[in-house]
Parts: sequence; structure tokens; C-alpha cells
Amino acid sequence: MRGSAAVLLGILGVVGLVFLGVVLVGQEGRERTTSRSDGLTPAGVPRGTPVSTAAPLPDGADTSIWARDAAARTSIPARALEAYAAAELAQRARTPDCRLSWATLAGIGRVESNHARINGSRLDGQGVSSPPIVGIPLDGSNNTREIADTDGGRLDGDTTYDRAVGPLQFLPTTWARFGGGGDPQRIDDAARAAAAYLCAEGRDTASGDGWWDGVLAYNRSVEYARLVWAAVDRYAGAAA
Repeated sequence: MRGSAAVLLGILGVVGLVFLGVVLVGQEGRERTTSRSDGLTPAGVPRGTPVSTAAPLPDGADTSIWARDAAARTSIPARALEAYAAAELAQRARTPDCRLSWATLAGIGRVESNHARINGSRLDGQGVSSPPIVGIPLDGSNNTREIADTDGGRLDGDTTYDRAVGPLQFLPTTWARFGGGGDPQRIDDAARAAAAYLCAEGRDTASGDGWWDGVLAYNRSVEYARLVWAAVDRYAGAAA
């Protein structure tokens, strides 16, 4: 599978996150649809294929120290890694049978926003995306499904249509379910919400079917899941 992962990571480098243009970032029944004019077709990792697993972080691990060390091997910003690691530990305490890895959260973060580095954004000292990351209006154009505003523009600044927000690209409706009153632009809050979302419905994300079911619940596109799979495979291997 390493060959497939290499092909997919090449695609990741070209595609990045293009939610501001022709891609629908999807949750709650949405589907991601990429423009076919780019000529990119992800390698066919079959649905259900187990992804490489990173060793579970020890309970009580100092996530800051771990993140600084892992950042050099994974090329993920340490601040983002710290959030992914903390989310793994917190979710394990709540749903140990989910067996969620920080690497899966990092894979989603890579595809959604390149770990909050899309379009010149960066994480500040508090882990907040600056400037805020806000997707295109989901108005039915650009291959998106039309979703009328659900939060009065509170999270996305749009009172007509919903937009996906933050480094892990949550819709306002999904954030209302999993965000716990936090800030979707803050990587710590977003990672915890993503962990809860992936582990919902009793999923075991360390199994092939459980992992795919979780990621496809996050975004109902097999192509999207393959890109995440490739990123997870890379990060787990680099951090070993």
C-alpha cells in the first residue's frame, strides 16, 4: 500500500484544499465533488482497507513535548500536532473502544486546510486560525449542494448560506452537535469535535470498516477518504 500512498500524497500536494473554488467540503449529508478539469484521479485504495496505525500515545503524555519531536518527522506544525494528540487522549478516555489515532485527525487536517495553513492562514499562540478559515457559500454553485444559513452567520459571517469554517472545516449544524460550545477556528476545539464525530455511533476507527465509516461520515466521498488515508499512512510511518 505504500505505493498507493505515495501517489495519493502527490495528489495532495497538487490539490491541497480548494474549498474556496470548486470543492464542496462536506458533512451532514454533503458530498465532496472535485473539478474533473484538473485531470486528477486518486489511486484506487479499496474501501475498507485498514490504514497504517500509529502507536497509541501513553496516557498522561506531555503532548507539547511529543508534538515538538513529531513535528520534525511529519512536517506538521507542532501546535496542530499538539491539538491532534490531546484529542486522541481525550477521546480515548470517553470512548476507548473507538481507538482513534492522532494520525487520522492529522490526515483530515491535511486535506481540509493543510493544518490551518491554507491561503496564508496560520495558528496563533492560542491555536486559533488567523485570519479565520471560511469556505465558499454553499449556494448550489461550484459543484456544491445548496444549504441555507442555519446560524444567522454567527460562525461563518454569512446570513444567506452556510459555509464550512475552521481548520477542520465544520458546518455550523455539525459544530452545534459536536463543538461543545467551543470555537471552530481554534485547532484544539476543532480536533476534539472531529474526534467525537469520527467516534460517533460506536465506531472502532482502528478497524478497516470502522475507519472508513468514520471518515465517510465526516465527508461522504470515497475520493476524499482515499486522500485522508494516504495522509494518515504517511504520518503514521513518519512518526514511528
